[in-house]
Amino acid sequence: MGNFKRYQHIERFGSDEVEHIELGECHVFPKLDGTNGSIWLHDGQICCGSRNRELSLDNDNQGFMAWAMAQPNILVYLLDNPHHRLYGEFLIQHSLSTYRQDAWRRFYVFDVTVDTDDLEVGPEAGFIYLPYEHYKPGLEARGIDYIPPVSIISNSNYEQLVEQLHKNVFMIEDGKGVGEGIVLKRYGYKNRFGRTTWAKLVTSEFKERHAKVMGSNIMLGKKMVEEEIVDKYVTKALVEKEHAKIKAESGWNSKMIPRLLGTVYHALVSEECWHFVKEHKNPKIDFGRVNYFTIAKVKEHMPELF
Repeated sequence: MGNFKRYQHIERFGSDEVEHIELGECHVFPKLDGTNGSIWLHDGQICCGSRNRELSLDNDNQGFMAWAMAQPNILVYLLDNPHHRLYGEFLIQHSLSTYRQDAWRRFYVFDVTVDTDDLEVGPEAGFIYLPYEHYKPGLEARGIDYIPPVSIISNSNYEQLVEQLHKNVFMIEDGKGVGEGIVLKRYGYKNRFGRTTWAKLVTSEFKERHAKVMGSNIMLGKKMVEEEIVDKYVTKALVEKEHAKIKAESGWNSKMIPRLLGTVYHALVSEECWHFVKEHKNPKIDFGRVNYFTIAKVKEHMPELF
């Protein structure tokens, strides 16, 4: 067998598995409605997989492996990058029939991973994800199709992401609406369980059909009120003061980091809440996000502790 590795499950945005994935720089990619496939090299030979199994020419998936074996550019790319694994969508008709005629029966790469079994590095899954900007040039150089991002957003929110659904016209015929949905990726993100996981929003699940389409391909989301609060009140002086208190009382070691994070968060909420509520005129505040940004700010101010 050729060392098949199943692609991760994409979680719905808003689930615990992808909590806070939107808080940082995220690439928003079109979601294609085809069949999931993967291509990699084993003992110098091309191997292919569907979502759940390794393929063979006798047990193919909609002709995907037969198609891949006839693509010399993919073989050359993998010979140049033998630890790379291409994950993508082989576009065959499922529920969506509005793709351009020239889009069908082609493979569109949406992730490139580096196998780490032999490299003795990487996460528990045995591979690491390459960021889009890292794998794009190599694919372009070999003429391999890939899915470009709809936008790149920093610190997005639900409303902004719903707007991105209406920008997904990748490979859709003119005037035939939008694609199946979008996939949100924050490279380097780990969920609360320590796993790299991406989030998805599916167009058919949303009622909003009149969101304003943004013109820029790369945009910065407006600062969230929670981020503005933390930027102003979680100062370096505050963090150093709380750290010094703990150190004076009990000494310091790395096991006290959670205590420091909790103490700074408590100081922010208990001492400054009235001020930031007044400044922002009784805003809606997600205190989970306040805590998230507080942790990030403490790390920013005292990186040597981490």
